[in-house]
Amino acid sequence: MSQRAKIYQPVKTAMQSGKARTKFWILEFNKSNSSKDFVMGWTSSSNTSDQVKLKFETQIQAIKYAELNNIQFDLIMAKKNKLIIKAYADNFLNNV
Repeated sequence: MSQRAKIYQPVKTAMQSGKARTKFWILEFNKSNSSKDFVMGWTSSSNTSDQVKLKFETQIQAIKYAELNNIQFDLIMAKKNKLIIKAYADNFLNNV
């Protein structure tokens, strides 16, 4: 059975102003079938790799790890934000 994972670089949340915790790459295994306990309502799975997230310094390290361990992966590239630099006075130009 071959495992499937995704490799991505986390994006900053809406509450962040800096770029902390966005400089590394994550290899995360895809979720497999899970079952729901009918008594308690908890979700369970027999595959513990669903809980594993591996951090790497670079994208190349993450890809090499996946290739060495025969893990099929999807590489997800984050979109770059387009910065629009303007002065504070530009907010009021359309209100004339």
